[in-house]
Amino acid sequence: MSTGLRRFTEPEPPPPRAARECCELCSEPIGAEHGHVVNLGTRALMCACRSCHLLFTVEGAAMGRFVAVPDRYLYAPSFVLPTADWEELQIPVRMAFFFRNSDLGRTVAFYPSPGGATESELPLETWDRVMAANPALADVLPDVEALLVDRGDDGFVCHLVPIDSCYELVGLVRTRWKGFGGGREVWEAIDGFFGDLRGRSRVVGGDTGAEDTAGGTGPGAGGTTRHGARDGARGGAGGGAGGTGGGHD
Repeated sequence: MSTGLRRFTEPEPPPPRAARECCELCSEPIGAEHGHVVNLGTRALMCACRSCHLLFTVEGAAMGRFVAVPDRYLYAPSFVLPTADWEELQIPVRMAFFFRNSDLGRTVAFYPSPGGATESELPLETWDRVMAANPALADVLPDVEALLVDRGDDGFVCHLVPIDSCYELVGLVRTRWKGFGGGREVWEAIDGFFGDLRGRSRVVGGDTGAEDTAGGTGPGAGGTTRHGARDGARGGAGGGAGGTGGGHD
């Protein structure tokens, strides 16, 4: 039988299987829900199995080169950020995340954009003033946790989140943004993202009637995140300036 006719008489081959994700430290297969580890040498966000993630929750493991991303989510209803201070921070969009880069010895700021995570030059004196006004959020861990600020219709909202959550948001914006204004789909997804954050966060620094929820409980908790967290870190977030990013999820 000719090759041409055989195409119509033989069953179609099964579709190729999707590549299975593996831990980037030990190559163990991992599921869509998995933790991340920051490589402080390359500023890369690496997918990790449970065992490797737990290994790097210990301070000084691997001579401090790798640090596990924790699973702590906090919401501060009493967060104070005057509009004048926000404008001084020179953030051109409504969302930004701030974290301390231990290599640079200072806090850096990034915001989501259709091109990925974009760094904003951060006036240090302004940020110091913001932090002094919000002591409940002062213990954010360097490199692996961030303060994620969203400017909504009712003012500014701030969550303390694992750094991979920030890059999940970056990936959401990068992959769903359409045209000049983004489109309805991306803004609905952004609202859903912040709604999910609020639901998993523990309230700190004063309550405005919201219940204390069972979010992450502390810096050493084992972190897991959804599959798309690293999509926003493509190419390394912030280039060489101090972003924590990687190439894929």
